[in-house]
Amino acid sequence: MNRSAPYQPLIFRILHGISGILGIGAIISGFLVYNTFDKRFGYIPIPKINPIQDIHGTLAVFFLILLPFFAVYSFHAGKRRLLQPDSIQNLTQFGKPIWWVSLQRLVNTNMLLAAVLAVVSGRMMKEEWLPLGELDHVWYYAHLIAWVIIIFCLAIHVLMSAKVGGVPLLLSILSWKFRPEDSPTQWYSRLCVWLGNFSHQIREEINQFMKGGLLLQIIEVIVLGGIISAFILPLLFSGG
Repeated sequence: MNRSAPYQPLIFRILHGISGILGIGAIISGFLVYNTFDKRFGYIPIPKINPIQDIHGTLAVFFLILLPFFAVYSFHAGKRRLLQPDSIQNLTQFGKPIWWVSLQRLVNTNMLLAAVLAVVSGRMMKEEWLPLGELDHVWYYAHLIAWVIIIFCLAIHVLMSAKVGGVPLLLSILSWKFRPEDSPTQWYSRLCVWLGNFSHQIREEINQFMKGGLLLQIIEVIVLGGIISAFILPLLFSGG
């Protein structure tokens, strides 16, 4: 492969691609659910899809199952794409290349937080609320807010990716070519190495705390804790 062209790890492309498809599917089906049962903030006169709630719920469940894997990868192997200690400061350098990169990292981080809000609020909702016209539940409003944030962040994410890396970056994300060292046959051995170096990683995480990386670590705890709560909370509460 051309080493001068942008290259994305294969596992990242797989996780990013599948989560992207499921996420966009959930966004579209989520709007159709709103368009069928709510309509308070405007609607599109299109034919009703009777099982749209079930379709949206199914896409959301698969997205939730994949989300912890994508989140762990993002906060570790892919952490350079997320908020950095100097990202907020760099946002003052408007128009410069570092400003665009920092904005992209901020948006990527916000997308993870919004995704957690979406899955937690969605899991806490009851299927009968919307068909019965019960539109004033807090969890439903939280779900709507998460939907708006995700759409906003997704649009900026795509625009910033095009701005920062242009067409070559977008193509590198869609490409299925991979380097020999990135082959799926190497994933198990690389996982073993990662697990073997886990204690070293813990020390590195502590060093990042001391160097100003605390904010991203707090966000990681919030995201992973939120994902766990999305699995557990519906078992503990009725969602009412």
